[in-house]
Amino acid sequence: MEDRVTALTDLDKRWLTEAVRLREEHAGPLEDQEANRRARQAGGDLPARIESRALWLAERDGMRSALQHWKQGARLALAALVVLAVLSGAGLALAALGDSLRPVNVFWALGSLLGLNLLLLLGWLLGFFFAGEQGASLGRLWLWLSEKFARDAQAAHLAPALLVMLQRQKLNRWLLGLLVHGLWLLALGTALVMLLILLATRRYGFVWETTILGADTFVALTQALGALPALLGFSVPDVAMIRASGDNQPALELARQAWAGWLLGVLLVYGIVPRLLLAALCLWRWRSGRARLRLDLKLPGYSQLRDVLMPSSERLGVNDAAPDALPQIVRGVGDAPSEGALLVGLELDDKRPWPPALPATVSNAGILDSRESRNKLLEQLSRFPPARLAIACDPRRSPDRGSLALLAELARNAGATRIWLLQAMPGQALDADRLGDWHQALEQLGLSYADSAPLNWLEHGHD
Repeated sequence: MEDRVTALTDLDKRWLTEAVRLREEHAGPLEDQEANRRARQAGGDLPARIESRALWLAERDGMRSALQHWKQGARLALAALVVLAVLSGAGLALAALGDSLRPVNVFWALGSLLGLNLLLLLGWLLGFFFAGEQGASLGRLWLWLSEKFARDAQAAHLAPALLVMLQRQKLNRWLLGLLVHGLWLLALGTALVMLLILLATRRYGFVWETTILGADTFVALTQALGALPALLGFSVPDVAMIRASGDNQPALELARQAWAGWLLGVLLVYGIVPRLLLAALCLWRWRSGRARLRLDLKLPGYSQLRDVLMPSSERLGVNDAAPDALPQIVRGVGDAPSEGALLVGLELDDKRPWPPALPATVSNAGILDSRESRNKLLEQLSRFPPARLAIACDPRRSPDRGSLALLAELARNAGATRIWLLQAMPGQALDADRLGDWHQALEQLGLSYADSAPLNWLEHGHD
């Protein structure tokens, strides 16, 4: 499973984490004891542990494979939209030039090529600046097609999780913007290529027609629209050509070429270039924003995991300021009778066989790896303090302040306490410096320690 998880991108990991949160929010908490234990064992800060827990649950419950199915469906949906864009672009070109049997009305052709594009572009800009959402219809179509193509029951929370995660970081506008502008760029690019093919293989005449406007209006409009394309080398009809086209005399060869160049230039400058620039902007903002995606730890589904994944003994060692001195052990058993012997492990690796074979008079208190288990044992010790308490610690871990404070608290509730510093398992090695830190810290606490099992001491009270 670990090899498959490493193949996930950072976005996939956060996506699955959000999907698991939504699933638990709607259907209730999942059975997650093993996932929590593995997350604590993996270590790291709280977001890393939440992510580790979610990935294990996603793998167990099939959401990991559902994500792959959903992404395959998304690619198929995108391919369908790409085909639609290509066909639409070819249709725009054919509608603009017609069958070459009749002269082409240049401004009608221009409206066919750019009219819908400019209207939707204006709508996108208005939605971007005023509504904060854009491309919603196309985005919903893409998500709907993705779910239809995925056909996986476990993918039900994936699309909502993606939207929630992106909306929280305001990245949905850039992703959908990239989709919208990319498809329009493809459609207009196809239209440009189709225009070149038609103009290269057919003879078209160009005219402009009007009933209420004068020739000067079309002259001014044509030259204004052709100013920017002219800077890129596209031809622009001169005044005589424009007026001649208005007289329904399209047969001049130079006029045909000038109008064809003008139409191509206007399509490129006012249709393709704006979409290209906006697509590049959306791509840049999407990539930069995606790298900053983080879990929102204030959400209830994540905040409730803090105590489970970050036991207080760990958090004390990381977050609290260093005390002037280590806690002093003052025996708190008082007049309460203390009897029996107890062995407990502190945050031991699950790969270590535990517990060892114990004498009949020695009880096993399990492994302390959470706030709940710690509080439960402390409550038990306060009511029934043992005469002898042995605490097994893994010296590969650093003796942080939280762990030492817990050892002192446990020792206060026992008649006598001894720390068992476990030997390394086969294939592992102990850090001599870290082991020395343990010795120094335990001596300051006044706790005795040994590197061999204190079973005889637990059973008889002496070695």
